[in-house]
Amino acid sequence: MKIGLVLSGGGARGIAHIGAIKALMERGIRPDIISGTSSGAFVGAMLAHGYTPDEIIEMIVQTSFYPYLRLGFGGNGLLQMKRLEAVLCKYIPENTFESLKIPLVVTATDITSGEEIQFRNGELAIPVLASCSVPGIFSPIYFQGHDLVDGGVLNNLPVEPIMREADFLIGIHCNPFTLDKPLKRTTEIVYRSLILAMHSKNKERFKKCDLLIEPAELSKFSLFDFRKAEQLFDVGYRYTKRLLEETCINFGSST
Repeated sequence: MKIGLVLSGGGARGIAHIGAIKALMERGIRPDIISGTSSGAFVGAMLAHGYTPDEIIEMIVQTSFYPYLRLGFGGNGLLQMKRLEAVLCKYIPENTFESLKIPLVVTATDITSGEEIQFRNGELAIPVLASCSVPGIFSPIYFQGHDLVDGGVLNNLPVEPIMREADFLIGIHCNPFTLDKPLKRTTEIVYRSLILAMHSKNKERFKKCDLLIEPAELSKFSLFDFRKAEQLFDVGYRYTKRLLEETCINFGSST
């Protein structure tokens, strides 16, 4: 059976993907193909390269992302995402889709044409970073003739790119519709607006997943809670472990 793993965007909440993946792997469930957008594309790239969930969370805890973000004084974004290319290339020096051990599809949005753009070959870092560029917060990234922003704008759970390539589809969605945490920053309000706009389309995509993982506890965290990385990891791990026990899904033995 070929397993497809779909990883949503969600800013810092995307760190919960890593804990969820660890719980899946402990039950012998390993992806044969991955589709990701925004923070899900970043996690998907690290996993596809061959890093374990424990290694990925350790990298995130040890890496300070803020020095790589510089203020953009133009009108198209508050921060420049492209400087994070150095971080990704540090951990995946080959910088190509072809070098990955697991096939990966990254979804971004062409902000000019209003189209979803999928990447699955060639240069890796720029498509992943473009997929993470929340409009209004980060500047668009120009790549291969496209002005690219966050893939979640049009598709925050990109099941379609791999539906025909997997027998069993697992979706991990880290943007619960409910929200417990008060919105204080303008950037959080912008991102929350995107979530609301995406919600109806996401509900249809949920139905296409054979297993949907969506920890409600993530509603307590904000887009920028990177300093709570270990807590976010634990939320994803505990929720998925409990869900798998309740559904009795097990594709193999723990390794």
